[in-house]
Amino acid sequence: MFVSTPILHADLDAFYASVEQRDDPSLRGRPVIVGGGVVLAASYEAKAFGVRTAMGGGRALKLCPHAIVVPPRMSAYSAASKAVFEVFRDTTPLVEGISIDEAFLDVGGLRKIAGPPELIAARLRAAVLADVGLPITVGVARTKFLAKVASGVAKPDGLLVVPADHELDFLHPLPVERLWGVGDVTAAKLHALGIRTVGQVARLDENDLVSILGRAAGRHLHALAHNHDPRPVQTGRRRRSIGSQRALGRKERTHEDLEAILASLIDGISRRLRTAHRACRTIILRLRFADFTRATRSHTLRHPTTDTEVLLTAAKQVLDAAMPLIEARGITLLGVSLTNLQNDTPMQMTLPFEETEPGALDAALDHVRDRFGGSSVTRAALLGRDPGISVPLLPD
Repeated sequence: MFVSTPILHADLDAFYASVEQRDDPSLRGRPVIVGGGVVLAASYEAKAFGVRTAMGGGRALKLCPHAIVVPPRMSAYSAASKAVFEVFRDTTPLVEGISIDEAFLDVGGLRKIAGPPELIAARLRAAVLADVGLPITVGVARTKFLAKVASGVAKPDGLLVVPADHELDFLHPLPVERLWGVGDVTAAKLHALGIRTVGQVARLDENDLVSILGRAAGRHLHALAHNHDPRPVQTGRRRRSIGSQRALGRKERTHEDLEAILASLIDGISRRLRTAHRACRTIILRLRFADFTRATRSHTLRHPTTDTEVLLTAAKQVLDAAMPLIEARGITLLGVSLTNLQNDTPMQMTLPFEETEPGALDAALDHVRDRFGGSSVTRAALLGRDPGISVPLLPD
């Protein structure tokens, strides 16, 4: 099954680092690392030495001693993202933002007025460079999955069109890691069986894949290996989760430190939840350890809520349960996601007050922060602590 329309996947190249190189000509062509203790972004010149996002700053500089480290400027990245999305919307009204630096664009109805998709993609790339000063890579295909794969293959600063009659010729020689959902663990399972290319996955019976990877993953990868992806480009789609995370570096963190960081994260995302007029039932903690392994832990509430203290209490319980693992492995990243979201409608007001709408304290604090800025009020436990970096996001 195919989406019978050409789809563009447009993805800015090394976004934060590219903005720094745009704004400071002395950085162009040189290895640039954004962030100090933890790498937030790396230019392709730094990536050539093995520097990667989320890597510790010390390790990054050992790999690339001549790299230039610059502090992040989130307001500049947010402004650049808004300018790029204006170019996207000037190209087609059918834009689905994935993150602040990438989007899918449906250009199927534009052939008569704007030409074939490869010409539209070329003009989009030229417009982003001329209007915003940033390189962008575009993949073009009949499915969202293949368009994203094409942009990944074309990076950096490239354009790749996958012809409709050569889709599997392009897809099948690629490594299995190009399939969405294939991370290190899944790749290792497939490699152990001698399966290294997408084509080898495609030649397996779906039941065989299910027996290897489980029902959901097996069916998912079987479909993608045959380029079966019926999803259309969706505009105005609401987030399925609202979250934030904090890179912690390799400094040892006490339980008190982590509770303070958690409180800061919950304060921010609960406010975003209320602003978006949504309520949450499930809190997920995302953990990355010093050995680069990851884990998630979650808790589901009885009723949906927008109340900061209810969410924080639940999140602290999840953190407490995860502390033995954290103490054994060390922690380098702590993230929180609010999922199982519902629209905050009058129907929910029949539930207990404290679990359906912000209490008086939340309402008062939201009012003060709206008027005087997000940092105008903070918790006593957070005084004197590094507030961390607020990463720009698409609207909730």
